[in-house]
Amino acid sequence: MKYVKGLINLLVSLIVSTIIIYAINITAGFAGADYTFSHGETFVIWILMAILVNNCFNK
Repeated sequence: MKYVKGLINLLVSLIVSTIIIYAINITAGFAGADYTFSHGETFVIWILMAILVNNCFNK
């Protein structure tokens, strides 16, 4: 049961981090900025944001 809870937390934090990244990018686009990321940069940002979201869930 502990593994299922960990897997669910991982999936939720990856999904939430994706939503946050795109929300920031779209908001910046409305402000006039044009951000383009390479695949490597997107992956690193996505993983770091997922770690941040996961740490926020644990508190």
